[in-house]
Amino acid sequence: MRNGRPKIKLTRRPGSRTFVMRFENPATGEIEQRSTGTSNKKEAQRLLGELRSELTHGRYERDSDISWEDFRERYEAEHLSGLAKMTVKKFDTVLDLVERILKPKKLAELTSERISRFIAKVRNGKRTESTIAGYLAHLRAALNWAAGVGLLVVAPKINKLKRAKVFKKSKGRAPTTEEFQKLLTTVAAIVGEERASSWRHLIEGLWWSGLRLGEALELSWDRDDKLRPVLTHERPLLHIPAELEKGHKDRLIPLAPEFAEFLLKTPSAQRVGFVFNPTSERWPEHRLTIVQVMKVISRIGKKSGVVVHVNVKTGKKKHASAHDFRRAFGDRWAVRVMPPVLMEMMRHESLSTTMQFYVGRSAQATADVVWQAYASATAKIGNEKGDTLGDTWPKSAKNGDLPKGGQ
Repeated sequence: MRNGRPKIKLTRRPGSRTFVMRFENPATGEIEQRSTGTSNKKEAQRLLGELRSELTHGRYERDSDISWEDFRERYEAEHLSGLAKMTVKKFDTVLDLVERILKPKKLAELTSERISRFIAKVRNGKRTESTIAGYLAHLRAALNWAAGVGLLVVAPKINKLKRAKVFKKSKGRAPTTEEFQKLLTTVAAIVGEERASSWRHLIEGLWWSGLRLGEALELSWDRDDKLRPVLTHERPLLHIPAELEKGHKDRLIPLAPEFAEFLLKTPSAQRVGFVFNPTSERWPEHRLTIVQVMKVISRIGKKSGVVVHVNVKTGKKKHASAHDFRRAFGDRWAVRVMPPVLMEMMRHESLSTTMQFYVGRSAQATADVVWQAYASATAKIGNEKGDTLGDTWPKSAKNGDLPKGGQ
């Protein structure tokens, strides 16, 4: 330390572009080294200034040597244990991915530069930008927690992804009713006639409910820790347990009437266990995983020849899959209810998601509703006044023609 000003040397790690700071610990007199986690000199100099301030005012704390394994164990026990199961699963997915790609032995190895490398690797895996943004949000939260409890002096900087605000197209269109019936008739060709009824039951359930495949497979008649239909109320509801909700509170949302009628077809005596039990020839006594069920439904979609998307560049066809039934549900109800109601029925986290993917997406369906409302109003006024609105809208408009000068 010279004239009360700690001396810090900024250099690069051998074989790396990352800047490190070498300095003397005023408490021990030992020469220490701290990574800046960045290859940007301006950012490294800023961090150097922060370190100098810590050393000058006695706030310096040595970086923790905690291992990555110990960090995960503490994070899961002290923080994740109080969160909803689905949230814990998302964190585990991200941290598992970090382990596979970066293979960190110590928590402090997760520098900004290495996280940037992690992002590049994940992006090469063809994950969507929104998925990557979700990964980074969870990783940022985990590292901020580590810094908050003293496992890191400072959490590495993770920049938010900046993307152009463009409409994100869905990965396929919704199958039509005729295509849905075609899928049902194809089921036996894939799973065999003996098991076809259990698979048709699942596919019909997905079509009428709007449930995600994982949710449908977790739907139980009688377990309070699973999704459960409540058919004893005047209006049937879906019970979502606190363990599966971010808010950690039991939640009730309305069931679509068609799905309620579908469920009520099951005799009361048979309403035990899981609602959907698609069976397997290889493992008839074992419950199939979501991945196994997803693959079978995709095979059914391909066999049926129902194409929901064609890549304009490669010509590759995407056939109907489990999630396309949810799209069909959203499209049907988008023209029946207001957006906030549809948001609750679809269980979206924000209204913007509902608006982006379902409200106004089908111009023809929306136009049908508009013209039906117009025809109803015209008929009502005609009955009341003995005339029609023909002076405003010519009869030719009913055939799709606008009045002269119409825009």
